[in-house]
Amino acid sequence: MAPPPPTDLHEYVSFDAPDECRTFSFDITFLTSPWHCIYGQGCQGVLTEPAPELEQGCCSYGAHFVDEDDANATLLAADRLTREQWQHRRLAERRGGPIRRKPDGSLVTRLVGDACIFLNRPGFDGGAGCALHRGALEAGERPLDWKPDVCWQLPLRLVESTDESGQVTSTLREWKRRDWGAGGHEFHWWCTDAPDAFDGGRPVYVELRDEIVELVGSWAYERLVDHIETTAGARAVESFLPHPALRRG
Repeated sequence: MAPPPPTDLHEYVSFDAPDECRTFSFDITFLTSPWHCIYGQGCQGVLTEPAPELEQGCCSYGAHFVDEDDANATLLAADRLTREQWQHRRLAERRGGPIRRKPDGSLVTRLVGDACIFLNRPGFDGGAGCALHRGALEAGERPLDWKPDVCWQLPLRLVESTDESGQVTSTLREWKRRDWGAGGHEFHWWCTDAPDAFDGGRPVYVELRDEIVELVGSWAYERLVDHIETTAGARAVESFLPHPALRRG
């Protein structure tokens, strides 16, 4: 008897870029799934116990910035927020800004109590949720242009590696618990593990188009869409490997 397949089995597709030494690899299982963010709609957060009533989502530990440019872009966006949009604006001003530098030199958002300073809490007149996200939408702009890189990229993860010949492999996949480090395995709940986050109306590659293009570029995104839609059409039905959360559900 053949052994059962791995419980976290995913289907990938890869292709080479025509104008650089780069291979793109895409997690088709996740990108064709109906995952969507359920913040405020059943998200249990990333604490060690379920806490949907806190409406913290994945903001409990604040954001770690990629570099100075990432932090500066967020500071520019924060300057545009009003006190009606951002619950903790006055507090940020008193504390020297919403970002601090840790002893190791890394930059992070400050915390207010037990969550990110940009997170408006339940009961705030402007509503709970990320102030940067709200500010961007009300300005008619994209949240990904206002938020820290790690925040707008979730639940996507771009991993790059270079082999001995100089060929770069850029792999776009779902963000897994392990990507948070050791602490991720302590989360009571994580959205890409949970069947209840996989009931969206559109596949991820459509829902998160702007984020994917920002990560891999328009050419790679268009080739991905061509592959998905051509393959689905040829098979008459969408028969990509279902996401493990759906198979468990």
